Amino acid sequence: MSVPDSAMPNRQVRDLRAEDKRVEEIIGTLLRTGVILAAAVVLIGGVFYLARYGSSPAHYGIFRGEPGDLSHVLAILRDAAALHPRGIMQLGILLLIATPVARVIFTVFAFAHERDWTYVVVTLIVLALLLYTSAHGTCKSRARLF
Repeated sequence: MSVPDSAMPNRQVRDLRAEDKRVEEIIGTLLRTGVILAAAVVLIGGVFYLARYGSSPAHYGIFRGEPGDLSHVLAILRDAAALHPRGIMQLGILLLIATPVARVIFTVFAFAHERDWTYVVVTLIVLALLLYTSAHGTCKSRARLF
């Protein structure tokens, strides 16, 4: 809120504080829901993985990285839709990564609703940086999200 409390009538200050509290509750619910959903998806993928591969012996002398089909979002979605356990677990990780991004997107709309344009611009810059680094990564050897 860019207007000091002393410059507003008491009712407006109470209304703004109530609206701020409501926005914080929505953000908290968004974050909790995202984390719980991501954990549930990873758990389901883990159960499927153990059901399919749990009885096969582990070969600890051989390192096998993630398959190539799990390095891009569309491939992960395709594998998860086909009920491949690794794809389902990767989808859960993507949901976990998407949770704070969804929070930033929500706050853009919350600040716009409050007509706090400075914070809208700052939050859009943060969102652009999040999306850019997610799409391009910091190292060529890492998998990119997009």
